[in-house]
Amino acid sequence: MKKLTLSICFLLSVLGVSAQNRKHIANFSLFQQYFNPALTGYEGSMVKTFYRNQWTGFEDAPRTIFASVELDQADLSAWRKADVLKTRETDAYSRQAGAKHAWGLSVLHDSFGPFAQTQVNLSYGSRIRLSESLSLRVGVATTYDIQRLNGNKLVVDQEGDQEFAGYLGTENRVSKFDVNLGAMLTGEDFYVGYALQDITKGALSSGDAFMEGTYTIQHVVQAGYRTALSEQVGLVANGIFRYDSHQKETTEVQAKAVFQNIIWAGAGYRHNLAYTLNAGLRLNQFRVGYVHEIPTGDAAIKRNTSEFMVTYNLLPVKYPKLGKKVTMW
Repeated sequence: MKKLTLSICFLLSVLGVSAQNRKHIANFSLFQQYFNPALTGYEGSMVKTFYRNQWTGFEDAPRTIFASVELDQADLSAWRKADVLKTRETDAYSRQAGAKHAWGLSVLHDSFGPFAQTQVNLSYGSRIRLSESLSLRVGVATTYDIQRLNGNKLVVDQEGDQEFAGYLGTENRVSKFDVNLGAMLTGEDFYVGYALQDITKGALSSGDAFMEGTYTIQHVVQAGYRTALSEQVGLVANGIFRYDSHQKETTEVQAKAVFQNIIWAGAGYRHNLAYTLNAGLRLNQFRVGYVHEIPTGDAAIKRNTSEFMVTYNLLPVKYPKLGKKVTMW
């Protein structure tokens, strides 16, 4: 493997205003609640996980592991009545109906050379029916974030540079509490909404100074649409726009074809950073998928990225073989 050496310019970008690096998830359409707490429980009670291996072939390149569990109150009520982990042969309640509640817990661990980050996210979402076909979802999340810098693994171009003397050979750590807020308008076949992440901008942080001045509010806009093209094939499109005052904007879009609500394949584009190819399969309550990411434009390292995901519905749902209804994002 090639050793990933952090140049002074690159290290400045990491330790400077971009220290709170933006997490990219190629399968962002399947992990919506990470970006907006209003989408907690959007697809029911589920367990989700992904593993992202970035810049394949470099030692100490970025790696991300994510796991979450979401619990929908309507599912829990059905579970208690049956006293076993099962509900119905079909989706007996509409996810657009009534005022429902959902809770979520997610953990993300990211490592990159001498840096390591762990995030814990507790979220709550509620949906309020506006009409027969529309619902308003609102959500809030509290986050706990730990950033670590291992100076023993720090490699720089110029030995003895005083810019980094305080980091070399030392262990540095910062912890932070923060709040995310979001709102989402949803229908059976679409969603669109807006979220704010890290609202306090690191006001509730403590530890070493290497992250000082790097936190800022992050703005997230998400949208998705799905439709049946025929009795067998459906089309799903998703997009996300992210902005903060340090790293500016990032836009990503994705489209995929779905066959009988079982198999999907598609492609995506992250503006001036990467192209993606994705495919997946639903096996009863499981969904497994893979994304291959090809860097382009302003990507810092021209190495491909692999991302694997698995989701699991805690309660069985009978999926239609498409017809006029697409059931996945």
